[in-house]
Amino acid sequence: RYHTGSLAFGSLVLAVVQVIRVTLEYLDHRLKAAENKFAKFLLSCLKCCFWCLEKFIKFLNRNAYIMIAIYGTNFCTSARNAFFLLMRNIIRVAVLDKVTDFLFFLGKLLIVGSVGILAFFFFTHRIKLVQDTAPSLNYYWVPILTVIVGSYLIAHGFFSVYGMCVDTLFLCFCEDLERNDGSPERPYYMSPELSEILLKGHLEPSKSADSQG
Repeated sequence: RYHTGSLAFGSLVLAVVQVIRVTLEYLDHRLKAAENKFAKFLLSCLKCCFWCLEKFIKFLNRNAYIMIAIYGTNFCTSARNAFFLLMRNIIRVAVLDKVTDFLFFLGKLLIVGSVGILAFFFFTHRIKLVQDTAPSLNYYWVPILTVIVGSYLIAHGFFSVYGMCVDTLFLCFCEDLERNDGSPERPYYMSPELSEILLKGHLEPSKSADSQG
């Protein structure tokens, strides 16, 4: 019941911060000719603070929307629960963020590179199968660059969806880890493969304790 209003509220908060940032950029442009160093320093600090605030709100909105989809709670409750849940698993958050960013970067690089090479061979008539269909161009770098930019934008859109899926699975994993302990009375809901990967270090102490007992 909170989905539509919560989405609108999260977007409104982000839009307000972005409007303030645009206003600060406008003031900075108007005050470039001014010689008041204190005003320039204050404006630079405000721009930095609101840039950080915008990044934080985007991060918070992303995880709040996931909690809204899971529990159906309002935006503020979902944002608070998501934030504290991630803070209790901050090490896992940092590791997962770096690993996924690196893998997504490799994926985008592979896609853009492959499409760019294919476009180069296509527009330079080096693919025999499509030599007759390829247009004759004097400056083939322009369409090649266009294809590369387009492939990057498409790849970025697809990987953004995968990124949301990764964040959703991670929040579900953290929630499962806090609500259950893996015992027969409170078993984990995660798959055995996921628990084997993410709970390897967490399960070893419990196994050793059970063997000692």
